[in-house]
Amino acid sequence: MCGIVGIVGKTPVAQSLYDGLTVIQHRGQDAAGIMTIDQNMFNLRKANGLVRDVFHTRHMKRLSGNMGIGHVRYPTAGTSSSAEAQPFYVNSPFGIAFAHNGNLTNAHDLQEEVFRIARRHINTTSDSELLLNILAHELTQVAGMSVSAEHIFEVVTRVHKKIRGAYAVVAAIIGQGIVAFRDPNGIRPLALGKRMTELGEEWMVASESVALDAVGFQFIRDVSPGEAIFISEAGELHTQQCAENPVTSPCIFEFVYFARPDSFIDGVSVYASRVNMGRKLGEKIKREWSDLDIDVVIPIPETSMDVALQISNTLDLPYRQGFVKNRYIGRTFIMPGQTMRKKSVRRKLNAISSEFKGKNVLLVDDSIVRGTTSGQIIEMARESGAKKVYFASAAPEIRFPNVYGIDMPSANELIAYGREIDQIAELIQADGLIFQDIEDLVEAVREENDAILRFETSVFDGNYITADINQEYLERIDITRGEKSREAPIMQAELSNLDMHNMDAAD
Repeated sequence: MCGIVGIVGKTPVAQSLYDGLTVIQHRGQDAAGIMTIDQNMFNLRKANGLVRDVFHTRHMKRLSGNMGIGHVRYPTAGTSSSAEAQPFYVNSPFGIAFAHNGNLTNAHDLQEEVFRIARRHINTTSDSELLLNILAHELTQVAGMSVSAEHIFEVVTRVHKKIRGAYAVVAAIIGQGIVAFRDPNGIRPLALGKRMTELGEEWMVASESVALDAVGFQFIRDVSPGEAIFISEAGELHTQQCAENPVTSPCIFEFVYFARPDSFIDGVSVYASRVNMGRKLGEKIKREWSDLDIDVVIPIPETSMDVALQISNTLDLPYRQGFVKNRYIGRTFIMPGQTMRKKSVRRKLNAISSEFKGKNVLLVDDSIVRGTTSGQIIEMARESGAKKVYFASAAPEIRFPNVYGIDMPSANELIAYGREIDQIAELIQADGLIFQDIEDLVEAVREENDAILRFETSVFDGNYITADINQEYLERIDITRGEKSREAPIMQAELSNLDMHNMDAAD
């Protein structure tokens, strides 16, 4: 999972790009990058680390220009290499900077085709670089010495026909403008915003609407699945549907965990959807756990707090903050290695003993993926004096690998894979364990926008919405993930001296 932003402005955009990235930092903590265009030159800064650590005053001064894109990266295959930090760029045609959120499911086949047909070399294992080169090749076939909106729409139409998977893309083309598009299923989110200035209209695209809010852009609408957006350097907006059969099918895990509660995705308030999840889960607990003597409901901060509060209201039980979160530790789920996740849990959370001592507590979390965090938190609750520890998950059991950009590609890593609920409860040492039903989860989100007819729910039900995933594919990405994990220690260094034009990748 990653976060992307792009702005076509009337004045320098670097600060707005920076501010936009800081509020979608939750979508990727591994690396950050910004590329601007000024006087037909790319200006780049990218490196491993959080936005606040990657960009300093000296970098921001060099990021001149009224048009640019930004990216925060989350490694979906266990590697933390700065060589795969984005934005990427190619010099031909025109010069294209590129940032991507998602994952291509036919990348293996495309890489050979790109070399054989386009004679383009892919220098990393990132499918984002692959997608950039496909886009560049198609633009070479379609455009002449300049680019029109019609050229862009033809290019995106061709790209949609070649690639499969989940993708939200923003690209800046020197001398032309910014292009943004979304996969025909709309698995990954993308929002469009506008800001009026004395000099005219400025436009912005971002992974979440909250990024628009942070820099004073008015949310206009979501980019539709399959749609392409082209904003010229002059600030003219052009849009067109470029897919044959687009169907809005957002990833439901965005609402469960990834997105900020103050974001709106495809017409759905993330906050309201989580309140609905809490109400439905509370009703299930009331039906199935009516015999349990629960004294208090305690959330595992922070994503589950809205869910837990609604559960407590539904059950008419006290709601308490039993854990204090260290806000300077990142989200453990999106850390690149299992060892790092294990070490981070106790540094991330500290229990308030008085809220646990002598009580039967119901802990609430958004989901259980590997079970590492859940088991350690239950242990912390017992160490703090809890008599019994029950555990509720706002999401169903995660039993299947994700192939659309979430770091759970190996089924063997998932605690629910091949296990029943009582076995999972025993592994995490819970006195009782209850999961949200998938029908209730879907309905909790659809309540906010009943025009959404389906969601991407493959991690729960194994139904891959792109209909191109088989066991051979899953085994291949499992092997690839293992290889990348072994290579990761070698790849931790910053990018070496990239000093082309005004580019600064590692300073």
